[in-house]
Amino acid sequence: MYQVIEGGVAAASGFRVGHTAAGIKYREREDMALLVSESSCAAAGVFTRNVVKAAPVLWDRRIVREKGTARAIVVNAGIANACTGQRGLGVCGKTADCAARALGLAPEEVLLASTGVIGMDLPLDRICAGIGAMASDLQSGPVAGHRAARAIMTTDTSPKEAAVTLTLDGKRVTIGGMAKGSGMIHPDMCTMLCFITSDCAIEQSLLQQALATVVPDTFNMISVDGDTSTNDTCLLLANGQADNRRIDKKNEDYEAFVKALSAVCGSLARQMAADGEGASCLFEVKVRNARSDAEARILAKSVVTSSLTKAAIYGHDANWGRILCALGYSGVDFDPDRVDLYFSSEKGKIQLVKDGFALDYSEAKATEILTAPKVTAICDMKQGDHEATAWGCDLTHDYVTINADYRS
Repeated sequence: MYQVIEGGVAAASGFRVGHTAAGIKYREREDMALLVSESSCAAAGVFTRNVVKAAPVLWDRRIVREKGTARAIVVNAGIANACTGQRGLGVCGKTADCAARALGLAPEEVLLASTGVIGMDLPLDRICAGIGAMASDLQSGPVAGHRAARAIMTTDTSPKEAAVTLTLDGKRVTIGGMAKGSGMIHPDMCTMLCFITSDCAIEQSLLQQALATVVPDTFNMISVDGDTSTNDTCLLLANGQADNRRIDKKNEDYEAFVKALSAVCGSLARQMAADGEGASCLFEVKVRNARSDAEARILAKSVVTSSLTKAAIYGHDANWGRILCALGYSGVDFDPDRVDLYFSSEKGKIQLVKDGFALDYSEAKATEILTAPKVTAICDMKQGDHEATAWGCDLTHDYVTINADYRS
């Protein structure tokens, strides 16, 4: 079993972070972070499925697939280095060279991530100055990790962090992470940068499998606005400094590691969904008793991405027809005359629909339930014994305001 602890990306042994205000786009706030391991790490990654991939995504994907090891990650907020062609890839190479010189590493040991406005060129002079400032002041611990998580935000209103510990082979193993993401959030990842560290000793191929195992039910189950970004990146580094017996096969230690990793990723995913641009509440959709895990995921994501449903949640309107409609166009075949629908929150639980027909429920009570900061819609398909959960947020006037002015 794992235990939730305070901290984030700098919680695991042997990892230090830096943060600085490089003035890349934002003024009077930090906008760069640097993560460094004291020793070489097995490196795993999952990246956007958008055909349009930002330069740092291409850089990282090559290193993870061809090399499988890394020591450092350089992150900037404000400019995405996306749709910049060979010029953008050249900036990646020069950024890695700059970090390698500052840290005494090879450029191929440096991973990169950017987030922000698409199509703008990164100011290499400011990037390199920021790397120099951070490299001279690397720190570990919760405070340093928190500052780094705050530095990579764009339209986020709060930093996202999570950490857990577990015991493997009698050794304390830690997994910690930080993420950013608020808009352009949709399944198959999102405008999400996520960095996870662990001091676990584990083979790179199994580390990659572990990450690929947890992503479908965590990061790929969140949506804010239906847009999948050019820059989605989730990187996982494991440096082995916990000194546990190296995980080299899918045994009990591997399964325990996967469960703990899923807890970290799930927490970060929910934090991103709750902080969707302009959001006033976290909207959770639980699909129960579907025929398969795959169908349960499709159904849950169809509801959580429905603009009409999200608008109804914002208006505290128990418009169950929106939910049944979203289930119906999901592409999953089911019997609508068997579906039960519920709303629940800290203010109570109410059943709205039984066997496809509306019950004589209290609209006042339903509205009260929907005023909570976290609202759950439960869809009982009564078709099998599989379930899935998706996370999103309500759709507010502020979402339009934020994105109408995003480049300003």
